[in-house]
Amino acid sequence: MQAWLRHIDRQFPLRYSTWLLCALLFIFFAVGFALRRVDALGLLVFGGLTYLGWVDSRQTKRSILRNYPVIGHVRFLLEYIRPEMRQYFLESDNEAAPFSRQQRSLVYQRAKGDPDKRPFGTQLDTAANGYEWINHSVVPTKLPTHDFRIIIGGERRQPYSASIFNISAMSFGALSANAILALNSGAKRGNFAHDTGEGSISVHHRKHGGDLIWEIGSGYFGCRNVDGTFSAEKFQETAVDPQVKMIELKLSQGAKPGHGGVLPGPKVTAEIAAARGVKIGEDCISPASHSAFSTPIEMMEFIDRLRNLSGGKPTGFKLCIGHPWEWFAMAKAMQLTGITPDFIVIDGAEGGTGAAPLEFTDHVGAPLQEGLLLVHNTLVGLSLRDKIKLGCAGKVVSAFDIARMMALGADWCNSARGFMFALGCIQAQGCHTGHCPTGVTTQDPHRQQALVVPDKAERVYRFHEETLKALQELVQASGLEHPGDITASHIVQRTGRHEVKLLANLVPFVKPGALLAGELPLNVFQVYWPLADAGSFAPQGPVGVPS
Repeated sequence: MQAWLRHIDRQFPLRYSTWLLCALLFIFFAVGFALRRVDALGLLVFGGLTYLGWVDSRQTKRSILRNYPVIGHVRFLLEYIRPEMRQYFLESDNEAAPFSRQQRSLVYQRAKGDPDKRPFGTQLDTAANGYEWINHSVVPTKLPTHDFRIIIGGERRQPYSASIFNISAMSFGALSANAILALNSGAKRGNFAHDTGEGSISVHHRKHGGDLIWEIGSGYFGCRNVDGTFSAEKFQETAVDPQVKMIELKLSQGAKPGHGGVLPGPKVTAEIAAARGVKIGEDCISPASHSAFSTPIEMMEFIDRLRNLSGGKPTGFKLCIGHPWEWFAMAKAMQLTGITPDFIVIDGAEGGTGAAPLEFTDHVGAPLQEGLLLVHNTLVGLSLRDKIKLGCAGKVVSAFDIARMMALGADWCNSARGFMFALGCIQAQGCHTGHCPTGVTTQDPHRQQALVVPDKAERVYRFHEETLKALQELVQASGLEHPGDITASHIVQRTGRHEVKLLANLVPFVKPGALLAGELPLNVFQVYWPLADAGSFAPQGPVGVPS
């Protein structure tokens, strides 16, 4: 029997059997149609499949289709729908890819105003290493409001009273017009801030009048000359707008730190061109580095210039931590010049709204915890922490996420993907294709219609509102008065089956003024602090290896 099958396979490979079956059925329906026994549908279907098999066997780009005509397409179909099949049927509630179903469901429920309570206990493994909780008090507090705020740039002419939970940087162009409209409308109603992203301020940001943090990237969109350099006149014209509350100089982003970007010409519509100050239909390039400064000292002077041009609005910068000596050089430039930013936003490598090469997504940039700790510790060691507020972003979607970042030194948190979920994002991970199924990340006007602005604006508002209400309950349960009172001594982490430790005993903290006193308390300071110089981003000597 086996020998017979091998003989048949040599004469007409069995892998062609599906194609052969389609051809036989085509003949059957052709005869039936000629005899008027069947209609033309079967004839057309199997005729088409037979022709498809012939095309498959002749093409040279796909080996599978050449060897398995017709039936090989099933493989590509299954591959195409695999992410959805996994997400809907195979993925566990707590399996993060990159956000777990439980995390997404929490955002959806809060955004819709649905109950977010869970019966029958936690689904998390409390005995697993890394499990964390916040210690509670037997004398909880009672707070009058969940509208927690901080003052940024308190010594400036136009300080900003900011919510401790805001919309992280996402540009118009990356997001659709309807998404921008809904985000800004929700921010206006909830009295929190909307970061523009480096794509500048569009007409959609302005329509509802929500507070804006204007992000200035290396392309200087919205404030650029024809050659792509910074234009002080254009910057000042926009920066003095009362809707703009803060200015944020972007050095890098968590999704692809150290990597520039290109918005292809066909995607540069009239609206995008108007917002960015570029030509319609031409490639819109974001260089990997800035042209307005080349040293840490020049960077601080540029920040001071932006602040003065804006009329004294809080001005700072955003970065994902890379080479430690570069950040230390910035800190030394603050010391030398006496110029300090009003805030610094630390973007973790967990960031992901910007499409990036896989190597950058997985292996470039410091995660949020390490980046935030390094910046916080440096400023504490230089006695600058009280002058500079710290924001952070990187997979922050729940009240506990905010509490944990506060414990590590943050003053406020931003969220990008959390607010995308509030808009209806289903984590299809096709943001860069222009085929977003929910209209969040597409410029296709027909796809955008799926995102109904009034409804999604309400969801953006509710997600922010309900998350801060949950944070209020956490703060009250801990016996505290404000999220800023949460420290690493309030967070506990399991480190072994029979061992737990306070976060304060797991992560390193620097004593106030330690660096000013000449101390180098941690390995990262001992190795890299001597290499940093305010006059250059380059290391001032051979780069060692921390022990």
